[in-house]
Amino acid sequence: MTLEAGPLGPALAAADEAGWTTLRLDLAGVGSKAELLRRCGDALSAPEWFGGNWDALADVLRDLSWLPRAPGRLVAITSWHDYARDRPGEWATLREILGQAVDFWRGADAGRGEGADEGDDDGVVPLAVVLADRPGGEDHAAHPRG
Repeated sequence: MTLEAGPLGPALAAADEAGWTTLRLDLAGVGSKAELLRRCGDALSAPEWFGGNWDALADVLRDLSWLPRAPGRLVAITSWHDYARDRPGEWATLREILGQAVDFWRGADAGRGEGADEGDDDGVVPLAVVLADRPGGEDHAAHPRG
């Protein structure tokens, strides 16, 4: 799975129309891994057990049980360009974790196994990630592609 730039507005509108839970992760001003992980935890409304490290982020993205029941979840990441430029290794790790989470939920949905949520009968991917293409994040985004 890869994340590429594309329109954010349509993704947000489609998620809203489908009744998905939308989580916004704004990376404006983030300059460290610790701050990135804090922002991730805040954006995800992560439970207290979220440990603020890469493994904990992967775990929290695979257990979204504390979120409201919904046919899907959309994580919209905005203002990420500076972080990606300034901390490319950490950005690559974040993208990998996000991609693995999308793949996990896609597999859970297909198999109706762990992670499948009530209301997923129409085959939608229960987790999608969009990366806003422009600073400010409202005009463009990235859609997961397999």
